[in-house]
Amino acid sequence: KFPTSRASPESGDKTFRSALSDIEVLCSGYILTMEMKKVLVLVPVFCLFVGAFSDKSEHNPCHSSEAQKSCGACIAAGKDCGWCVSPLYEKENRLRCDTYENHARGKCDTDQIQFPIVDSLEVDNVDVRDGDTPQEAVQIQPQKVRLSIRPNYPVRIPLIFRQAENYPVDLYYLMDLSNSMEDDRENLAELGTEIAKQMSIITKNFRLGFGSFVDKVVSPFVSTVPKKLRTPCQDCEPPYGFKNQLKLDLETRKFSQQVRAARVSGNLDAPEGGFDAIMQAIACEGEIGWRNISRRMIVFSTDAGFHYAGDGKLGGIVTPNDGECHLENGLYTMSSFLDYPSVGQIVNKIKEKEVSIIFAITEDQFEIYEQLSNIIEGSTVGVLANDSSNIVKLIEENYDKITSKVTLKAKDVGDNITVQFYSRCFGGEEKLTSECQNLRIGQTVSFVAEVTVTECPKDRNLWKRELYIQPVGFQEKLTLEIDLICECDCEKPENEEIDSEKCSNGNGTFECGKCTCDPGRYGKFCECRADDVSSTDSIKLCIQANATVPCSGRGECTCGECVCNARSSDLTQTFSGEYCECDDYSCNQYKEQICGGPTRGVCDCGVCFCNPGFNGTACECELSQEKCKTERGLVCNNHGDCNCGECTCDEGYSGLTCEQCFNCRSCRDFEDCVKCHADKEKECPRDLICPIAMEVVPKLKESIDHQLCRVEDDNECFIEFTIIDNEYGEAVIEIEEEPACPKPVNILAIVGGVVAGIVLVGLLLLLVWKLLTYIHDTREFAKFEKERQNAKWDTGENPIYKQATSTFKNPTYGGR
Repeated sequence: KFPTSRASPESGDKTFRSALSDIEVLCSGYILTMEMKKVLVLVPVFCLFVGAFSDKSEHNPCHSSEAQKSCGACIAAGKDCGWCVSPLYEKENRLRCDTYENHARGKCDTDQIQFPIVDSLEVDNVDVRDGDTPQEAVQIQPQKVRLSIRPNYPVRIPLIFRQAENYPVDLYYLMDLSNSMEDDRENLAELGTEIAKQMSIITKNFRLGFGSFVDKVVSPFVSTVPKKLRTPCQDCEPPYGFKNQLKLDLETRKFSQQVRAARVSGNLDAPEGGFDAIMQAIACEGEIGWRNISRRMIVFSTDAGFHYAGDGKLGGIVTPNDGECHLENGLYTMSSFLDYPSVGQIVNKIKEKEVSIIFAITEDQFEIYEQLSNIIEGSTVGVLANDSSNIVKLIEENYDKITSKVTLKAKDVGDNITVQFYSRCFGGEEKLTSECQNLRIGQTVSFVAEVTVTECPKDRNLWKRELYIQPVGFQEKLTLEIDLICECDCEKPENEEIDSEKCSNGNGTFECGKCTCDPGRYGKFCECRADDVSSTDSIKLCIQANATVPCSGRGECTCGECVCNARSSDLTQTFSGEYCECDDYSCNQYKEQICGGPTRGVCDCGVCFCNPGFNGTACECELSQEKCKTERGLVCNNHGDCNCGECTCDEGYSGLTCEQCFNCRSCRDFEDCVKCHADKEKECPRDLICPIAMEVVPKLKESIDHQLCRVEDDNECFIEFTIIDNEYGEAVIEIEEEPACPKPVNILAIVGGVVAGIVLVGLLLLLVWKLLTYIHDTREFAKFEKERQNAKWDTGENPIYKQATSTFKNPTYGGR
């Protein structure tokens, strides 16, 4: 079972409650000011505002007049409301409907409080599991919960969602086979195997189907010339609305065969009959082959727009689309008799059957299908190449978009039940959301569904309800069996006392601690007879002049007399007056007591009547001046005024009786006396006149009444002292025993530090210079070595060199 709790009511501010009660009195007809009774003109709109504000902000919902009618109405007023069945409550005029805590603090025993407790029980709670087990995959847990819930009591139900591995996927490819899609058909036939291959990576449990559409076979959508009906274009088959070419099948190779076998057709106008095809593909579950537990997906491929509801009138078709299946031998038989579906019908059918659609659309049609996708739950749209060559990538990307998030929704909720979802998704604080994104296969995400019943239906047959929490795009769901608690146990027939003696000797039925009177009788105990004073006349007698509400809205009218209720802030306090118009507990407070307490005054009908010696709206002002007098009998020391027992001092004076004067004496007036008195080895001059009250203390007192001063002595130390006037106006001086002397400077340490600093800086600079010199020399040497290795020495002779000898040859010698 899920844990349930009972919240404690927050205690409101007493002053605010009192003020609000006063305003309510005004709006109910009783008009009174705080100091004098004057008739005021109240704007009706203001009273309406006050009524709405008081109902929602301060007043306990359990105290409303509606909640006091019966135990069932009480427990429906708020989650903390309970009904006390104790007979004493009527005698003491207490409210039977109140919070459980107020009843427990009052005089109602806990076994006499009707307070139904909400209860939650998990009926089916199978653990989440993948799809590769012998059993079917489970993605949501728990699967069924039974709730006993009372109105206005939110119940939180934790649940988890896990995207299972190898979850069954049914992919139905719905293709426009008008003549303009010929090249797309050929590419799709070639890519059919690749589609199956990519989907098998995602899940092993995959089925693929194929369907095609053209348009309604009526003019002006297609040509009705007999020849054109047989062959609308070259190598084309006759036009049709929708044809189921291949039922969803595990043998994905059949897909390519059927796509190749399918022939294109022709029509006249640009929009196609795609909506007819979508409706039949979704509605005909058995014919298409959709499995009960699977992710159902349709890939809708076209290069044109779509017809929708109303367009059929152009062809004389006026019967609205019924959203039912009309397939015979794979053909849509009612294409020429039923109008196109509306966008709303398509949206509702997709929600009903939990189908996700991927719109694979050419670029020129992207904008309109994007708008359509925004309306259709769980759909996406992608740009299709002109020849559909990118269809595999498009399916893969949009499948990831659909599966990367989970969105929860509540179905069959009704008007009187609300469901809100909370989640942390993958971390962070819990927030109000029904969607988590960036979800991967195998990941688990937790949600909390908060279910609240706003009111009980009048029809008792609706007190037992079923609603569903379902992830968008899946058939799996959490079923909530709700049993509404709309009446208390004491209201059941077996607990009634018919003709009870407790109701004026059998003039009513006693149930839940109160009487339900027989015809002709009324009153709390059915003590009033309609023959003497009718119920209507009785109410009139309880309405004050210029008012509209009986008993000022603060009591019950019994036999023509008002019986006043207890105040909501304190049930031991009741309203008073002939018409319950008075609130003797709403007067102004002084020191958290009404009218300053009984010693100062009493509250009578919202106004403080002060005792002798006190005055003010809360009797806060004490007229006696005794507290303002000094010991010499001076009122505020003749330097202030006494107001309500407290002195308001003149400028420069302070203290309870204005005996302190900061500006009357100067520190310089006493400097010589202080220096002389602090120096014990020095005798004060005889002509130096000093105050009699001078005292050396270990530590000066810190107070706003003490004037703090400082004086420098001969040793360059500072002596601190304070000046205060006593009750006789004489100066009292306190001197701190130890003067504040500056610490002596260590010259040796300073000189040593400076010298050490200079030496260290010099060494550091020398070290830096040595390091830079070393780096420069190293670089120059490396450069020299590199140039030496790269040098090439030439061993040839010098071209300008001439030998010292010359050789001549005799031409006539001839070599002899």
